[in-house]
Amino acid sequence: MSTAVQEKTGSTASLKIEGMTCAACANRIEKGLAKLDGVEQANVNFALEKATVVYDADKINLQDLQKKVVDLGYGVSIDKLELDITGMTCAACANRIEKGLNKLPGVTQANVNLALERATVQYNPGEISAADMIQKVKDLGYGAALHKDAEQQEDSREKEIRRQKLRFTVSAILSLPLLYTMFAHFGWSGVYMPHVLMNPWVQFALATPVQFVIGWPFYRGAYKALKNGSANMDVLVALGTSAAYFYSLAAILTGNTEKLYFETSAILITLIILGKLFEAVAKGRTSEAIKKLMGMQAKTALVVRDGKETVIPVEEVLVGDTVIVKPGEKIPVDGVVLSGTSAVDESMLTGESVPVDKTTGGSVIGSTINKNGSLTFKATKVGKDTALAQIIRVVEQAQGSKAPIQRTADVISGIFVPIVVGIAIIVFFIWYLAVDAGNFTHALENAIAVLVIACPCALGLATPTSIMVGTGKGAELGILFKGGEHLEAAHKLNTIILDKTGTITKGEPALTDVVVLADIPADKLLALAASAEKNSEHPLAQAIVNGAKEKNLDLSQSEQFEAIPGYGLSATVYGRKLFIGTRKLMEREQINASNAQASMERLEDEGKTAMLVAVDGKLAGIVAVADTVKESSRQAIAKLKELGLEVVMITGDNRRTAEAIGKQVGISEIRAEVLPEGKAKEVESFKAQGKKVAMVGDGVNDAPALATADVGMAIGTGTDVAMEAADVTLMRGELTSIADAISLSHKTMNNIKQNLFWALFYNSIGIPVAAAGLLAPWVAGAAMAFSSVSVVLNALRLKRVKI
Repeated sequence: MSTAVQEKTGSTASLKIEGMTCAACANRIEKGLAKLDGVEQANVNFALEKATVVYDADKINLQDLQKKVVDLGYGVSIDKLELDITGMTCAACANRIEKGLNKLPGVTQANVNLALERATVQYNPGEISAADMIQKVKDLGYGAALHKDAEQQEDSREKEIRRQKLRFTVSAILSLPLLYTMFAHFGWSGVYMPHVLMNPWVQFALATPVQFVIGWPFYRGAYKALKNGSANMDVLVALGTSAAYFYSLAAILTGNTEKLYFETSAILITLIILGKLFEAVAKGRTSEAIKKLMGMQAKTALVVRDGKETVIPVEEVLVGDTVIVKPGEKIPVDGVVLSGTSAVDESMLTGESVPVDKTTGGSVIGSTINKNGSLTFKATKVGKDTALAQIIRVVEQAQGSKAPIQRTADVISGIFVPIVVGIAIIVFFIWYLAVDAGNFTHALENAIAVLVIACPCALGLATPTSIMVGTGKGAELGILFKGGEHLEAAHKLNTIILDKTGTITKGEPALTDVVVLADIPADKLLALAASAEKNSEHPLAQAIVNGAKEKNLDLSQSEQFEAIPGYGLSATVYGRKLFIGTRKLMEREQINASNAQASMERLEDEGKTAMLVAVDGKLAGIVAVADTVKESSRQAIAKLKELGLEVVMITGDNRRTAEAIGKQVGISEIRAEVLPEGKAKEVESFKAQGKKVAMVGDGVNDAPALATADVGMAIGTGTDVAMEAADVTLMRGELTSIADAISLSHKTMNNIKQNLFWALFYNSIGIPVAAAGLLAPWVAGAAMAFSSVSVVLNALRLKRVKI
């Protein structure tokens, strides 16, 4: 694909369609797209699995086209790309790159993070390539390359810090003599002035390398910004220092050497570089969470290949390899135990300090620590597919995302520099024509001070640095936010909806009662029920099967098995038709269950889930199971209430059982007998009341509700489907993490507001003070250089907050 990509003006989009099964699908998509306002023509090729759409970019965008395809029940292939950006100096740079990338055809969304120096781009691979996007960034005057891994990034950061140290050192050596001459000019200083430093040409010789060698990146950045019709911090620095330098040079050439400003331009550049150096070091500390996670990884693995044990780098382990782990070693990758017995410390993932016993068939997770026995296991997930690699990816994704609160700062940053330049020009003429009429040097000093005190950097760093530290702190607590928008949304929550099974309870129900209501032995009834439930993956079904196995009952294969969501199941065992489930199931099948009512109510009042069993159209009995409430649930729910949050429990269980569990944990607001598809509707009903809702669950049937909520939280011990749908994953599996996540959100948002207030307050006060002539240019430059450092340091305070 050519890199000469045209920007969006209303052209052709090519979409890769997923999920089409026949020509009728293609026809449906084609008609659906053609109906959209702004679409001029749509053609869908079933053989190529491709849609070609001609559209008016002023009326509709690529995201609208993709959404329509998804609404029709199909998928659109969208890729995500991360680019490392170099050369950005302030928020205006990030805004310019973001807008440039978003204008490219095929790009659905682009976010540029100034603190991480990274662009995250979602795009249609059928329309644009990585090379096109990299070229666009380069055309805008910046450097771009495909994103490096964390270790490579750390190397690049260290190189940048060394480069900034060298620039600062050289600049300081050349500038300090000029600073010395400035102080020596003050009569009160009593400082001896070497005659050679009074020579204007010596000052010129010292200042020139600082201005055009050390300061060259400012000129280059300013030129590229202006060339692309925008302005950034480089423009302010280049204008301010150039004004001082060229005024001084003109004074020498005209013989007017009484008042020179070489020290102003040189010291400004030196201080700004020092500020950038401190900023780079501080920004490095914001990504320490990633470094810690990377440090957990094992470096090598002992594998068996061709009958020989070989130590290899962990990167070379393949799926299917047989891996041996000895006592005290880190487990290198995820896998399933083939032989051996041991206890494994999984606290790095779950926060649980008690080691977990592992035997044949058990799963092991990479980077956890094998304690006291040797294990041989088969590698099932390696490299970027391991649990730890996925956690690192989620944290990186969150740190690179943009919170909605940043939009205000982006708008201000976009117009900031032109306004400051305009103010500086006005200040110059006011001083020169009115306040100190005819005094060119004084007017110039004040205009320079205005130019160099203004700082768009602090505004640009205010939000992303706090998001980086906040999400990193969350990872340390076992709370994974998928993005900055979710971290921000959590602080607005006022209602928490908790799924019962696996969230409030342990999700490990056990058989407690078998009640016979017909002429059939209890063990026979249990054997029939367990045989029917064998094909079900539901935790309640497994409890019945396990209960039968503990009694050593013979189980048969069932036939005509059918799961009936929200009701129960039906199956044929030994030629007998069974229905197992709720009262509603019996009503639906017209089976009289009136004689079970007293027993059902007794079991339900005890917090047990009671299931009716019908054989050949007649009620035969009841099987009951109970799930244990997690030890931390009551304390966690009390903490949520202390935060002023409304807590609701939602479950498919009947009301009596649900109320019994609710009473144990302190929840009075209960939604019982909710079918799986009804959970999302319950969430919507709360949202319709104007409430900000979090849904917390762990199962496959929780996924739609998690996606519907303002913030979906998945218990980390649950299913991959639930965690994929969720905005926040609670790795430790405890409800106490919900309050921790919300508290962290509040603290992070407060930190962001402090940063934004400081950045806006600094500029609001600093610019008028400089305009009033109360600050020397070099003092104004020092204030500007360290304002962004203060924002980063304030964000770092989040690392020490107690949750």
